[in-house]
Amino acid sequence: MTQFVIVTGGVVSSLGKGIASASLAAILESRGLSVTLIKLDPYINVDPGTMSPFQHGEVFVTEDGAETDLDLGHYERFITTRMKRANNFTTGQIYQSVLEKERRGDYLGKTVQVIPHITNEIQEFIKRGAGYGTPEAVDVAIVEIGGTVGDIESLPFLEAVRQMSLKLGPHQMAFVHLSYVPWIAAAGELKTKPTQHTAQKLREIGIQADCLLCRADRPIPAEEKEKISLFSNVPEWGVISMWDVDTIYKVPRMLHEQGLDRLICEKLHINTPPADLSRWDALVHEVEHPKQEVSIAMVGKYVDLSDSYKSLNEALRHAGMKNHARVNIHYIDSETITADTVSQLTKFDGVLVPGGFGKRGIEGKIAAARFAREKKLPYLGICLGMQVATIEYARHVAGLEHANSTEFEPDTPFPVIALIDEWKDADGTIQTRNAQSDLGGTMRLGAQSSDVSQGTLAHKIYGDVVSERHRHRYEANVRYLDTLRKAGLVISALTQREHLTEIVELPQSVHPWFMGVQFHPEFKSTPWDGHPLFNAYIKATLDHQSQRTNLKAVA
Repeated sequence: MTQFVIVTGGVVSSLGKGIASASLAAILESRGLSVTLIKLDPYINVDPGTMSPFQHGEVFVTEDGAETDLDLGHYERFITTRMKRANNFTTGQIYQSVLEKERRGDYLGKTVQVIPHITNEIQEFIKRGAGYGTPEAVDVAIVEIGGTVGDIESLPFLEAVRQMSLKLGPHQMAFVHLSYVPWIAAAGELKTKPTQHTAQKLREIGIQADCLLCRADRPIPAEEKEKISLFSNVPEWGVISMWDVDTIYKVPRMLHEQGLDRLICEKLHINTPPADLSRWDALVHEVEHPKQEVSIAMVGKYVDLSDSYKSLNEALRHAGMKNHARVNIHYIDSETITADTVSQLTKFDGVLVPGGFGKRGIEGKIAAARFAREKKLPYLGICLGMQVATIEYARHVAGLEHANSTEFEPDTPFPVIALIDEWKDADGTIQTRNAQSDLGGTMRLGAQSSDVSQGTLAHKIYGDVVSERHRHRYEANVRYLDTLRKAGLVISALTQREHLTEIVELPQSVHPWFMGVQFHPEFKSTPWDGHPLFNAYIKATLDHQSQRTNLKAVA
């Protein structure tokens, strides 16, 4: 029967509950347990799909097409279990489900209330995410509750897990609380009072923490741990320090050496072999001992918040590790790129244009793609990055002046990128784009397979078939593919079902490494193997750097 670990947070948000949860899951998995993670988000949005990246960070997409919290990316990078739609739910989804039941008459005319109906629904969603009572059930499900203890919006979640712990009985649930221990520079000391108060608030709700993870910019001394233990009713060995480190891949070892996994196993009465973290140690060694380094220019629209590209950042670093290199990512706002400023990209070893939505900064991305093409800089375009590369090629090589996407210019004379219903008319005319009232229901989402053409760069990387995850609305217009092909653009992969463009590239006889992909490969990258596309891209940037160094030496 599945057992549960509930992870909560206090004092402030953004302390790293996702990393802490993923690290605990990794340690338990190293003990031979099957583990999954579930994220509970207290906002009323149905999912983060329509939320601004500046506010929420990236939207992580699962294999089954769910738009989820970015923490699910951490989960997949730290453990072998793949996340699904059921691994992330929001207050909005809970209320939506309850209201649908009420409209169907499932509650038989009863008054629908937060307790028991909302809290019962939360418990059912948690069990569903863990596969509870089914053949797919895991040994341990780690449930991360978003927000901080004391927030009004997260109270139903906390009440639900409190009730659930009583229903399941003893030794079936453990509570881990993440708190903040600030260093007050003027006083020259760490302050434990915020942690005392948040532990007290948790007890007022009816939950006694079994463990306190204390976030700080430095290790917590024994004296402060003793004080925290005394005022929080947590044994001193359950007060665990979680200090700042230079790579998140050090966190599993940090928590293990302080006995977190042993504490959880004892609480849940689980008997397992000792944890084996040797592969994590090897990973950290690779991070700390690169043999070379490269600099990548990421020309994007959401560069003011690096979490907007969390999975992409990690995928580049994973590929760096596979190539024994440190990858330095330089974020460049695409709105600052013009014909006069684009030459700043010369100093980088490669250019990467990530995904995004909306017209802002598009011309800067197009300029970056053109510069990389003409100067033979390794280029990787992802989703929108593929589309702007296609637009740029249509304008400046294929002779389709003013080519564009109907997302940015609905009346463009050459809509090389458009919605499917804009280029599928039998009479050859372009329809006006229909207004989309439900932005969450117009996307191509999740995993889809495509056939790859032999003799292409894509085939060297992927082989005959590529299966990747998607999150986009607009597609390369099939009416212009022949024109683009004749002008030299290679369409190297098409979806198996609709024959939509998935990968475009330039022949390596023309450009050493230039590729755009419609999908989001970063969602499948792991620190253990990297991702074949990113591995190849980073290798190309290293080759470019080496050639440039050799030319300078000859000169």
